[in-house]
Amino acid sequence: MGERRAPDGLALIEELINTLDVEAGRDSLARPDELAALSRRAGAPLTAADVPGLRRLREALRAVCLAHAGHRPLPPDRAEVLAGLFADAPLVLHLDGVTGATELRPAPGARPGLPAFTARVAAVVATAEANGTWRRLKACEAETCHWAYYDHSPAGRRRWCSMQTCGARAKMRAYRAKRQAE
Repeated sequence: MGERRAPDGLALIEELINTLDVEAGRDSLARPDELAALSRRAGAPLTAADVPGLRRLREALRAVCLAHAGHRPLPPDRAEVLAGLFADAPLVLHLDGVTGATELRPAPGARPGLPAFTARVAAVVATAEANGTWRRLKACEAETCHWAYYDHSPAGRRRWCSMQTCGARAKMRAYRAKRQAE
């Protein structure tokens, strides 16, 4: 849907959210090959047993992205789901011995599967919040879309995943409504 991908680790979160095509009703987490591809890119082995937890994580992150875009406040139940998943995802601060740079990473010995994947996501969120990019990961306001996208616009006020698709549809609906009202 969107034209450009999110930077750095946020692309992983964008990809997870976009495993559900709301308009078509397709959930690629249900496909073993898609789950394996996500697992490889995340560096965390995922199995079919992890799918229910991944779906909870995905929808909680989508709710955060909708809140980032100003479409609706973050529902308390989604915030609780995310907080619970992140609580089971311990992180450690890694210090580069050469440059002195720090980075949050999943704690060594974390349980494989969903806990390891969630720890990776938590590290990405923490890093993105620290560098100011987290709030630019948004979800399209179109009810039939809710596709995640990274807002590259200078003002950071993008509303749709794509002006050519969802933006054009919304503007056409507004135009028709205005014409009908006249």
